Amino acid sequence: MVSGRVQGVGFRYFAQTTAFRNGLHGWVRNTPDGCVEAVAEGEADAMERFEQALRHGPPHARVEHLEIEHTVPAGKDTGFDVK
Repeated sequence: MVSGRVQGVGFRYFAQTTAFRNGLHGWVRNTPDGCVEAVAEGEADAMERFEQALRHGPPHARVEHLEIEHTVPAGKDTGFDVK
């Protein structure tokens, strides 16, 4: 979960591009409370790069908080969708 100025600044597409670049699978969406929620899975080093990218976001974003929850991967190769 990413909070701050993260909606209306291209954050979801930034996350999708970053995920594709790192070979991750999952999805990203806006939430009603103004946050962005992302679920991703892949290799540990790729996940680390993804997390670091989300901490900064695209140029017009201002990330105030990034909440990470580690779960068991689903193991599905489904691409990375913007919802």
